[in-house]
Formats: sequence, structure tokens, C-alpha cells
Amino acid sequence: MKKIVLLCFLVVLSTNFYAQETTAKTTKSKTEASAKKAKSDADKAKADAKKEAAKAKKEASKATEASASAAKKSADKESAKAKSDAKKAASKADDAKTDAKKAATKADDAKKDAAKAKKSATKTVKETNEKAPKTPDKVTGEYNGKKVYTGPKGGKYYINKNGNKTYIQD
Repeated sequence: MKKIVLLCFLVVLSTNFYAQETTAKTTKSKTEASAKKAKSDADKAKADAKKEAAKAKKEASKATEASASAAKKSADKESAKAKSDAKKAASKADDAKTDAKKAATKADDAKKDAAKAKKSATKTVKETNEKAPKTPDKVTGEYNGKKVYTGPKGGKYYINKNGNKTYIQD
């Protein structure tokens, strides 16, 4: 038994000796070298880009100064025209706002009127249901100040305050 355990232990350890570490190291060193080269190329490209950006910035500032002086002259004329146009647009916008407010108030009034009409319509329906039964039964008397109706099968009832039939026992 001890021999089998020892043999298994040796097999497990021997697999570590056959690992391919050397190729991984060479691959690693190759990738490190290529990474260093790529980094140096990127640094050179950055430096070149910075130089180009500085040149472009100088040229842009010169162009901006030239256009600014020309723009000042034309801007004075155009600003007066733009101010008058802005005033006209503002007055038109104010007119549009007042029109919109008027339309909104009209719409609110229409909604209120519709709600009132709906309430009155439901009240009249409830009143008619409370005053008379749905079936045309005969009025035969009075009970506690309410009309007593007799149904088609002879049952006697009255309409309570909720609009429901309340049957009376003889």
C-alpha cells in the first residue's frame, strides 16, 4: 500500500518537471521587446503630434485675430439689425403667449362645462330611478311616507333612499 501511494506521489510531481516553461519565457521576452518598441514608436508619434498641434495653434490664433478685426466692423452693422429683429421676434412671441393663454382658459372653461353637464345628467338619472321603479308596477298604498308598489307576482315593496326595492311582509 505504501508503495502505491509513493508511486502516485511521484507521478504527480513528475508532471511538473515536463512543463514547457522555457517557451513561455522566450515568448514573454519577445512580447516584452515588441511592447517596448511599440511604446517608443508611440512616444515618437506623440512628440510629432505635439509639434504639429503647436504649429496649428499658432496659425489658428493668427487667423482668429484677422477674422476678429474684420468681424468687428461687420458685427456693428449686423448687431443693430439683429437687435431690431430680436425685438420684433420677442413681440411676436409675447402675442403668441397671450393667444395660448386665452386658448387654455377657453379649454378649461369647456372642461368645466362638460363636467357640470355630466353631473347634472347623472343626477337626473338617479332621481328618476329613486322616484319610480324600473318595472311598471302598480302603486297600491303608502308605507312610512313612501309609495308601496305591487309586483307582477303579488309582492309588495317600496323604493328606499338608496334606490333599492325593500319588500314588505304582510
